[in-house]
Amino acid sequence: MTDESKIIDGRGLAKKIEERVKYEVEGLKKSTGVVPGLATILVGDDPASNMYVRLKHKACDRVGINAEDHKLDASISHQELLALIESLNLREDIHGILLQLPLPSHLDAQEAMQTIIPTKDVDGFHPCNVGKLLIGDEQLVPCTPAGIIKALEEYGVEIEGKNAVVVGHSNVVGKPMAAMLLNRNATVSICHVYTDDLKRYTKEADILIVATGVKHLIKADMVKDGVVIFDAGITEEDGKVYGDVDFENVSKKASLITPVPGGVGPMTIATLLTHVVIAAKHFAGQRTHLYK
Repeated sequence: MTDESKIIDGRGLAKKIEERVKYEVEGLKKSTGVVPGLATILVGDDPASNMYVRLKHKACDRVGINAEDHKLDASISHQELLALIESLNLREDIHGILLQLPLPSHLDAQEAMQTIIPTKDVDGFHPCNVGKLLIGDEQLVPCTPAGIIKALEEYGVEIEGKNAVVVGHSNVVGKPMAAMLLNRNATVSICHVYTDDLKRYTKEADILIVATGVKHLIKADMVKDGVVIFDAGITEEDGKVYGDVDFENVSKKASLITPVPGGVGPMTIATLLTHVVIAAKHFAGQRTHLYK
């Protein structure tokens, strides 16, 4: 049985963030009359995407953010999708736009994401926001890495000078995660499906972040004692959810570890709420930096 003191409580941390966001929303409304607004765009009927959007809307309701969902048929044309995004860009009551991925194959996700103006890009995927991240100007950044950084700070984990290993090099988690760790002076290794001898890298990690979607990729013999682990992967199998880390065995060696579910996921959604408030403050002329 895993020592409870080792488990990073993503739900508890998310609740703490939500309380702060609710306070910020109320304060912004009182001082400027602006109520933060989020528009989500969901194309098609993917069950997982539907679930994620519902969770995001419920979180918005809890903190007082106005959320509206644009559900589009899977057969929508690319130009129709871009036209919707451009119309949301112009609306003063919408401060954040979230395009739920993945999109049907006939739609260009990259162009769609770039159509969202940078100040409303609460997912942090626009090239302008990615570029700012790379030069250390962290404003709207991808939500999962931002949530992990918040958890590292909350649990008092030293980042500077530590060996941090990121497994998975996606634009959503791996690459921005590496950049945020570099901005905090960690020594960072990025591993992926083409990495030769993955264990050689993971065994040296003081901080290990895994986001591959490969069930139980990380075994106990692949980590050292005292490692801090964030499992951002998820695999559904026979009605059960699994992470990228063999939690039962790896947790015996870790000093801190996130469970799946209940770890990284709630922190990601809470960070999204924070980004909507940042975007609304920007609209109201109250510039703010979350990660400084």
